[in-house]
Amino acid sequence: MVAQAKKRELKDAQKRKKQLEDRCKLEESIGTAAQTWNQEILPNWSTMCTSRRVRDLWWQGIPPSVRGKVWSLAVGNELNITHELYNICLARAKEKWKTTPAPTTETETEDAGSSDRESSLELIKLDISRTFPQLCIFQQGGPYHDVLHSILGAYTCYRPDVGYVQGMSFIAAVLILNLDTADAFIAFANLLNKPCQMAFFRVDHSLMLTYFAAFEVFFEENLPKLFAHFKKNNLTPDIYLIDWIFTLYSKSLPLDLACRVWDVFCRDGEEFLFRTALGLLRLYQDVLTCMDFIHMAQFLTRLPDLIPAEQLFQHIAAVHMTSRNRKWAQVLQALQKDQERGSPVLKR
Repeated sequence: MVAQAKKRELKDAQKRKKQLEDRCKLEESIGTAAQTWNQEILPNWSTMCTSRRVRDLWWQGIPPSVRGKVWSLAVGNELNITHELYNICLARAKEKWKTTPAPTTETETEDAGSSDRESSLELIKLDISRTFPQLCIFQQGGPYHDVLHSILGAYTCYRPDVGYVQGMSFIAAVLILNLDTADAFIAFANLLNKPCQMAFFRVDHSLMLTYFAAFEVFFEENLPKLFAHFKKNNLTPDIYLIDWIFTLYSKSLPLDLACRVWDVFCRDGEEFLFRTALGLLRLYQDVLTCMDFIHMAQFLTRLPDLIPAEQLFQHIAAVHMTSRNRKWAQVLQALQKDQERGSPVLKR
């Protein structure tokens, strides 16, 4: 008994030692990478950002200390939003909050939002409480509650034609964790202005269907057996993709892993969102092929809490985003033309 206990104690000590060594190695590699980004890459961004070496470093994950800066540069500011414009939009939002009576029920809030996009300012208050609740930093009284509220409110005044849509709070929250407030707003507005995000947040059904059809082309190409299983069970991409795309995986994946997905999304654009989806399906294909419709839908809309990051990225790397010598953008463009001609392929 004593010998067994000592043996177990020794084994546990060795395990703890190994974990400590691994953590030290990881911290050292992050420190070295941060130094490389700060001293070599960021000062020479325009000439180095597309180099093979930087792309390889990017894939490995951007160190948290420079992540916000890299995201800002990669996303860009095509909209030419300034800090002053953010302050103007925020002042308008605050004025709107003063004049809008607080709703008594959630239903009342949603009704108000549908009649006036800027009234979706009230929807924001309800949604903030549901944003990363486990972190307890965005909820009422938390350190980032007012910041998140301000960015989302300012955006509804900047783009009243879009307003606030559920899911936006998660994207804004991730940016707040990595950037100063005004810079987070600039990145947020520019991210949402990308064609894929705008199609989803403006609920452009025909364009969303085109994205789903493009995704299915590469799904069938990469995972034919799983694709056939999904078809047999009538599991369509909208069931699981909408939430993944709406929140850029920030609600579906562990936060640190979602940030790694964001790293490469900022580098590769919308294609990487769909490549990540195929990577997830590839990672769990053995589990999914044994499930029926209900269990597959439940699994994909609530992914496991622990997803091995390196394993997922290995599966993402194994996904080929070419179909009959056509890349993602070419497939999407061809399908958009079919949609304009009223092709039956995209009708549901």
